[in-house]
Amino acid sequence: MIDDRIDGLIDALLPLSSPPTGPGWNHADMTQLLGTTERRPAAVLVGFREGVQPRLVLTVRNDNLQAHAGQVAFPGGGTDPADDDALATALRESEEEIGLDRQLVKPLGYLDRFETISGFCITPVVASIDVGAQLYPAPDEVSEVFEVPLAFLLEPANLRRYTMEFRGQTRPMVEFVHGGHRIWGATASMLHNLLQRMGRT
Repeated sequence: MIDDRIDGLIDALLPLSSPPTGPGWNHADMTQLLGTTERRPAAVLVGFREGVQPRLVLTVRNDNLQAHAGQVAFPGGGTDPADDDALATALRESEEEIGLDRQLVKPLGYLDRFETISGFCITPVVASIDVGAQLYPAPDEVSEVFEVPLAFLLEPANLRRYTMEFRGQTRPMVEFVHGGHRIWGATASMLHNLLQRMGRT
């Protein structure tokens, strides 16, 4: 296990035995923007590297990608027909994107599903990652792998709130800025959901 500071995180998760189903927690907002089009299933790995200072593993997407180029993201992607479930998707994508050996991952639970403007319904899989895991970005998809201390994310002052105009509507947004990286959009929203479930917002 990571350390005592993650106990509250684990208690806040949906258990592995009861993965989330149905639409995302932001379904009403996305329906206003996307209509009732069926969302494509996807999963991401919200992985915390074990150690004295647990750290969240994040990626920077390659600038050449068609969607969300250059943005900070969790390892993950769309579900393949061969994937048994969201956990299988998150582990497969993490192997492909950052070379993460699934034997060094311990799934802990799930966050609520989240829908994206690109038409996905994402299941976030929260897990601990062995302290010695070696991570290597796949250059076609990922330009950088970096880590953010859990303690930074749990500090209320580091959660920034702002609004932005999108398709004629003013929308509330959240973001984190750490080490020159701006964590915003879907990634920040899923982290915000984690903090809400922990009672830390």
